[in-house]
Amino acid sequence: MSSMKDREEGFERKFVFDEELRFKASARRNKALGLWAAEKLGKSGADAEAYAKEVVVSDIEEAGDHDVFRKIRKDFDAAGVNQSDHQIRRTMDDLMAQAIEHIKNS
Repeated sequence: MSSMKDREEGFERKFVFDEELRFKASARRNKALGLWAAEKLGKSGADAEAYAKEVVVSDIEEAGDHDVFRKIRKDFDAAGVNQSDHQIRRTMDDLMAQAIEHIKNS
């Protein structure tokens, strides 16, 4: 009985760890994505930082990455920035991989 409880607690700890990693990585990715998008939008310095914060905050609208993607897509369209949906998604994926690696290595 004790080994079953230990196993269950181990799964719970792993789940909590994985969720915390995913949350931290998403926030880090969203900030990097915001800075990337800000550069494409011609923003720099404090304006770029403020835009990156907007991107991070946009992630609380719904579960998943759709809200962040929609914000970037809408802002690019409004500014006439020529980036395909695929390019935006690929950048999101690349930045997520980098964020996860950075967190795991720190």
